[in-house]
Amino acid sequence: MDKDLLYRFFEGRASVEEMRLVKEWSEASEENSKLLRRERKLFNAIILSGRFESSDGQTTLRKKRNHFVREFLKIASVVAITVGITAALFSIGEDKEDMNVAMQTITVPAGQRVNLDLPDGSNVWLNAGTTMKYPVSFMKGKREVMLDGEAYFEVAHNEKSPFVVRTHAMDVEVLGTKFNVEAYSAGRTFEASLMQGKVRVKSPANEKLAVVLLPHYKTTLKDGKLVVSKIDDYNVYRWKEGLYCFKNKPFARIMDDLERYYDLKIQLDKKSIEGVALTGKFRISDGLDYALRVLQKDVAFTYRRDKDNDVIYIK
Repeated sequence: MDKDLLYRFFEGRASVEEMRLVKEWSEASEENSKLLRRERKLFNAIILSGRFESSDGQTTLRKKRNHFVREFLKIASVVAITVGITAALFSIGEDKEDMNVAMQTITVPAGQRVNLDLPDGSNVWLNAGTTMKYPVSFMKGKREVMLDGEAYFEVAHNEKSPFVVRTHAMDVEVLGTKFNVEAYSAGRTFEASLMQGKVRVKSPANEKLAVVLLPHYKTTLKDGKLVVSKIDDYNVYRWKEGLYCFKNKPFARIMDDLERYYDLKIQLDKKSIEGVALTGKFRISDGLDYALRVLQKDVAFTYRRDKDNDVIYIK
C-alpha cells in the first residue's frame, strides 16, 4: 500500500474511493492490518511530537468536515484507531522532570472511537466527542489522566501507583480494574460503571461525597449526590464495537447522543416527545436517517434536514 495514500487517510484528506481502498486492503490479511496499525502509531507519534507538516503547510491534522464523517460512516462501521503511543516514541528533551509534566491530548472526532495504550500498559477506548489528556510518562507513584467525554479503561495493576481519572465532576481512583466513565462536561453528566475490580469515586471539592463501587454496579451524579445502582444492561457499553445502545432513555437525550455521533445539530421542536423513553440499538455506520426512520416506528414525528447548515428539525 502506498504510504502517501495511508498518510492522506490518517490526515483526513483521502477521497471516499481511497478510504474504501484502504479499508479493503487492511481487511485482506492480518499482515496488512498489522502494517496499518504500525503506520498509524508512527503517524500519531509524529503528530503529537509536532514534527508533522501536511501538504497545505499546517502542523496539525486538518479538521474533518461533516461531509467527510458522513461519507466515511457509510464505508466502515468505525475507524478504530489503535494509537498505541508510548513514551519511547517521543523526543521531548533530556530533563526527566520535563518528560513527567509533558502532556498529550487525544480528541476523538464525531462518529469515531479510538483505542489507546497508555505508558503504564493500561488500555483505553475513547468514545466520539471525547478528549483525554495524559502524560507522556507517568511519575513514580502517580498515574493520572483528565477526561472530558466517555471512556472504557482496562487499568494495569500497580498497588504502589493508584490510577486516577479526573473529570469535570468527580475523580475515579483504581489500582487495577475494568470500568466505564461517562463525563461530558457540556452535558454536565457523570456516571461510572464497574465491570471488574474495585473503584472509589469521590468529589475533589468535598471529601464526604464519595462511594466505593463493587463489580456490576454503577454510580450516577444526581442533584449533587452519588446514587449507586446495579448495572442492568451491559449493551450500553458496546459503543466500543460501533453500536449505540440505549435502554429506557428519553427521546431528547437520544437526540443529544445522535448529535455527537453524527456531528450536526438536531433541533427538537415537538416538545411533547422529549420525555418519551425508548429502548433499542443502532450500528452507528447505518447513518442518521436510518436511526430516525426506526425511531419513527415508536414515536410520531417528522424531520427535515437543512444540508447547508447541518441541522435536523424534528416536528
